[in-house]
Amino acid sequence: MKTVSLVGSTGSIGRQAVEVIAANPDRFRAVALGAARSVEALAEQASALCPAQVAIADAALAHELAARVPAGTEVLSGPDALAAIARGADVVVNGVVGFAGLPVTLAALEAGRRLALANKESLIAGGPVVQRARATAGAEIIPVDSEHCAVHQCLQGLSAGKMRPGDESPPPGPRTAAPEDRWPSVRRIILTASGGPFRGRGLAELADVTVDDALAHPTWRMGPKITIDSSTLMNKGLEVIEAHQLFGIDYDRIDVVVHPQSVVHSMVEATDGATLAQLSQPDMRLPIGYALAYPDRLDTAFGAIDWAVLSRLEFEPPDRVVFRCLDLAYQAGRAGGTAPACLNAANEVAVDAFLGGRIRWTAIAEVIEDTLSRVDVIEPDGVEAVLEADRWARQQAAGEVERRVRVA
Repeated sequence: MKTVSLVGSTGSIGRQAVEVIAANPDRFRAVALGAARSVEALAEQASALCPAQVAIADAALAHELAARVPAGTEVLSGPDALAAIARGADVVVNGVVGFAGLPVTLAALEAGRRLALANKESLIAGGPVVQRARATAGAEIIPVDSEHCAVHQCLQGLSAGKMRPGDESPPPGPRTAAPEDRWPSVRRIILTASGGPFRGRGLAELADVTVDDALAHPTWRMGPKITIDSSTLMNKGLEVIEAHQLFGIDYDRIDVVVHPQSVVHSMVEATDGATLAQLSQPDMRLPIGYALAYPDRLDTAFGAIDWAVLSRLEFEPPDRVVFRCLDLAYQAGRAGGTAPACLNAANEVAVDAFLGGRIRWTAIAEVIEDTLSRVDVIEPDGVEAVLEADRWARQQAAGEVERRVRVA
């Protein structure tokens, strides 16, 4: 039986991970749960799962949490609490939203654990630092994002017969070899995007869209930040950077295609013209279960397709004029160094401002672009350099937000 630490257990990914564990009680046991501030939800999960530890990032809530968890469950609190529970389990699910997930990612990898990664921002912002932690003996990343989980599975098909069961696959990221050496049969990766709630609309139609409009995703049910990122295609841009970091494929060989049904989760095109794809109905429990069970498969079917009902699969290129965030992400990824950290920070500030009603949806890309135009890219030599890039970009982006608020 594998032990599991669920960090960000009260969020969308965390709640669905709890469902996967509950459906497979003979295979997984949750030994630690953690959240930022959601005391009530965390206490309910603790009562159901009886973990050895629970962690709350807001230390002021520790006393309230301690009074509500089962006897014998240790309560950790404070800014380092979530990272602390990422070191002891066989598998660590990082479902923390945003840049705050970086310490959890580093803690799990530096402890030599399997990281089931749903927090793309930590790999994007801290890429060079995370890659060094990834070199720790025993450390591995199995992606939980549906797109990267799909690529992981497709690469298994291209690697069939070349790897022994139990070998780390895909091979580690950019630190070991050139992509053409690691993946000689891969021509390109194709990440699919639903297109979000605004697919097909022009800029003029999007000038006055509301927060509720942007949160009305047609196929996925996610938290507000990720849903807004999907509406701007920044989510897909961040996934392009994540794919580069995870699989070591050059940006010129990572493409994006809009697929509104969200059934084909991503594809890998081989050098001989064959394309491998992973298909399922939209259900995040499938990639979560895959990451927990790998290299095995679950017996519980999440997202199975009824082929008698599925009638069509559509694909189209993304509108890069309307959804400018996609190319901004490619720009930051190609620049490398601290540029992705600045991109991520500016995006978090802009999205938060939009959710708070302070800027228009169309201003999200403007804030990010203006922030990136001032970035002095360096190669980070440690976590502090990443944190400083994040701090600087947040300050710049906040200024851009204020300028637009004053103009409005």
